[in-house]
Amino acid sequence: MKTAQNESVPCGKMFVKISSSPCAGKSDAEAKEAFALFDKRGTGKIPSGQLGDLLRALGQNPTQAEVDSLRSSAPSELDYKTFLSILQRPDGFKPAGELDDFVRGFQVFDKDGSGVIGAGELRYVLTQLGEKMSDAEVDELLKGVPISSDGNINYRDFAAHILGA
Repeated sequence: MKTAQNESVPCGKMFVKISSSPCAGKSDAEAKEAFALFDKRGTGKIPSGQLGDLLRALGQNPTQAEVDSLRSSAPSELDYKTFLSILQRPDGFKPAGELDDFVRGFQVFDKDGSGVIGAGELRYVLTQLGEKMSDAEVDELLKGVPISSDGNINYRDFAAHILGA
């Protein structure tokens, strides 16, 4: 879809300006393909409840607060043009961060400097602090992550796993 530079499109009660360049290096074709995968009913619309997942599938890193804010001002179902206006918003989304950023964050919980964190402690951190995740989300995140016999996770390897590095 081609849009004029700085075109404003409606998103619920607000207007969002979009630029003519695709967001974060994603092509229009990639965005359309991802949108189509989330459009399970084939109606050309997705439920606004899927907005966060779709943005993340395209490599964006919105906080839950950002997603909630966008959803509160958006219609209950989003068409592709409305979704694209959100994807290409001028202020973008917080970058995902680099491996070393994650490692430094985990080091706060590594009292003895061993490079590992207990799986239970990691679950607590992910479900209770900051951008809280559900237990189901943590279970999904931990799939395929090696846990030692004493219940520890190498947090550098874990960070690399979730970043796909």
